[in-house]
Amino acid sequence: MKKIIILLNILFISLIGCKKPTEPPEPPPPPILDEPTLRLELDDAHCTEVWIKFTSAKLKTPNTLILKQYNPNDDSLIHTINLITQDTLLHIDSLLPNKTYRYKAEAIENNKVYTTNELIVQTMDTTSHNFTFEMFTFGGEIGSSVLFDVAIINENNIWAVGDIWIKSDTSATGYIKYNAVHWNGTEWKLHRIMFYTICGQYNRTPYPAKAIFVFNENDIWIAMDGDQIARMNGTVQVSVECLPYSFVINKIWGTSSNNLYVVGNLGNILHYNGLRWRRIESHTTLNINDIWGDYNPKTNEWELLAVGGNILAGYENCVIQIHSNNSTKRLNTEGAEWPLRSTWFEAGGNYYIAGSGIYQKHILNDNIWKNDIFSITTYSTNRIRGIEINDISATGGAGELLHFNGYSWKSFIDEVGIPGNYYSTDINGNTIISVGQSSNQAVITIGKR
Repeated sequence: MKKIIILLNILFISLIGCKKPTEPPEPPPPPILDEPTLRLELDDAHCTEVWIKFTSAKLKTPNTLILKQYNPNDDSLIHTINLITQDTLLHIDSLLPNKTYRYKAEAIENNKVYTTNELIVQTMDTTSHNFTFEMFTFGGEIGSSVLFDVAIINENNIWAVGDIWIKSDTSATGYIKYNAVHWNGTEWKLHRIMFYTICGQYNRTPYPAKAIFVFNENDIWIAMDGDQIARMNGTVQVSVECLPYSFVINKIWGTSSNNLYVVGNLGNILHYNGLRWRRIESHTTLNINDIWGDYNPKTNEWELLAVGGNILAGYENCVIQIHSNNSTKRLNTEGAEWPLRSTWFEAGGNYYIAGSGIYQKHILNDNIWKNDIFSITTYSTNRIRGIEINDISATGGAGELLHFNGYSWKSFIDEVGIPGNYYSTDINGNTIISVGQSSNQAVITIGKR
């Protein structure tokens, strides 16, 4: 029995020893390289223009991108773009308002065609130019009256500020001075906003008012033609404050009464945080004439621009970008003529600056400001304001009043022109308004559509 067991063990060991060696594993197949991927995404759409983001991965550049535009009548148009980088922003113009367009793009690499997704784009509709106008004047019998700024809360609640002289037989001087006028839906009422005669003393005077900014009907800020700011609750004045720095205030803008900016002469920019005023370095001594801000949903940040210029400084102007930490940067003003008096923009949409013309960009880092209205008017622009990118008003010399409906600018100077100037405008809902001076009268022109 032992012999049998020994023989089996020898046989088993022999079988193991004669086993064929294991073959080495096959090498893994070479990795399949990712092929290029292309994508189109809508960045912005106006009435006649769209901006499309083209992004790609693994696509070699330079390359040629063929963008196919399928128009509402189902015909197609080809745009050929020279690609320098894998990602780029495509600008398509000459479109029609309120229409649907389809886009698809392709590029060739190694004799193979790669195609993007199909992108469907709806352009914005235009707004109406159909305004009917009414004009109101104040003063004129004595002195020289003028209105510098205006704010529409709603069609039945409008404020304008300036310097109004009203003749009075009961006054020792022969006149009474007002510096604000309010529309209550039925009539205009004159108001006297009282500022300190001398800061630090009790006496008060209705000095000319230069600027107004409204957060709501119970939170209204009015700046004198100097360095004081009054605050209103409805039609009741609740306070007046002397700024800690002495300069002429030209404009106010803010997001709340705890985040307020004022700009003025000699490069002054001040910020109010609800507790104290702090000066912001503007890197200029030019007069800063206007400020505007808007929230950019693409970057989740507020954007602010201030503009200015000074005739005494020669052919010089400035566009100042104010960042969220209140640092500033002077932007290129190439293409814009001096002096700049106003700005308005829709963040991430179009940016406008105005003075001796109206100039616009879609991207602030673009090199040159383009003149938007050189064929519409030759008069200078003192103020530009808007509701959206397709509903903008601008006003200026000789009583020029302009409206942009997203497709075209229209001048109303034949209806509302005056022997003088409009200094400010506002647009809200279906109400458009300009204020200024006609001869020696303060003038308000209201349009309704």
